[in-house]
Amino acid sequence: MGETLQTLGIQWPKLIAQTINFAIVLFVLWKWAYQPVLRMLELRREKIAESMAQAERIRAELEATERQRQEILQRAHAQAQQLIEEARQAAARLHAQETQRAVATAEQILAKAREAAALDRARMLAELKREVGRLVVQTTAAVTGKVLTPEDQRRILEEATRQVAA
Repeated sequence: MGETLQTLGIQWPKLIAQTINFAIVLFVLWKWAYQPVLRMLELRREKIAESMAQAERIRAELEATERQRQEILQRAHAQAQQLIEEARQAAARLHAQETQRAVATAEQILAKAREAAALDRARMLAELKREVGRLVVQTTAAVTGKVLTPEDQRRILEEATRQVAA
């Protein structure tokens, strides 16, 4: 078998030396190249895992914040609707109060107008009675041709006033 290896060009001392050299290079690479690369890859993997965990925490916080924002918006919307409804009710109450106040004012104005009309009617009636009485006295004086005494004038005036009042 030794001859077959030699015919292939393999020499044992060189093969052993090359194997030792390969083992030394392999050890050196393992110690100073492969180990640091493995450590660097492990650190990188840990950083990526931390980043992923942090991203997941941020996503969860973002979702929680979004839920809170939606809840706040819903509460604000509900409060706004409540305020609008209260404002409508207040406006309706104010409108009703103003309407009642206007009706009361109109009724007062009508009552004062009726009172004023009644006073005017009474004043005009009294004035009419005086004027009719004066005209009766004047007409009576002109028809009879005599000057009426104050007593006659008073009596005729009272008679005319009674007839006008009835």
